[in-house]
Amino acid sequence: MQDDNVESVEVVNRKRQLFTTAAQTWKTPTKVYEDLNKEFNFDFDPCPSNPTFDGLKVDWKNSNFVNPPYKTKLQDGFVEKGIEEWKKGKTVVFLIPSRTSTKRFHRLLELGAEFRFIKGRLCFGGSKTPAPFPSMVVVLNGEIYNDNRKTI
Repeated sequence: MQDDNVESVEVVNRKRQLFTTAAQTWKTPTKVYEDLNKEFNFDFDPCPSNPTFDGLKVDWKNSNFVNPPYKTKLQDGFVEKGIEEWKKGKTVVFLIPSRTSTKRFHRLLELGAEFRFIKGRLCFGGSKTPAPFPSMVVVLNGEIYNDNRKTI
């Protein structure tokens, strides 16, 4: 008889993958990307599945979708790069873990970013098992920065 409080081997293995450096990129769920793309009409992804460039070292385009690697320092790097690009009047939309106790979250909050908390947990990369953390969409709208409605 299985104890209801014991996680399945599949769930435990999935959590290990998401919290180790071996699994740093997970494909965005198609529906999440499509819904956001309808709204923001993305023209660049600095974190594609098989990059041929370093997204932290290139200029981004006007409307950017960012699902950064899950390693904390890389996430922080992409958030800071996104803020730099936003200050140039570009729109940056992040899909990141919803961790409200982090410096990253509070930095975005102070800048007046829009937060969209996702109900439930996403299944990345076509996985049938949800991520072991909640996710959120964070929007830095270039039009708002350009209109000087938000100053830094």
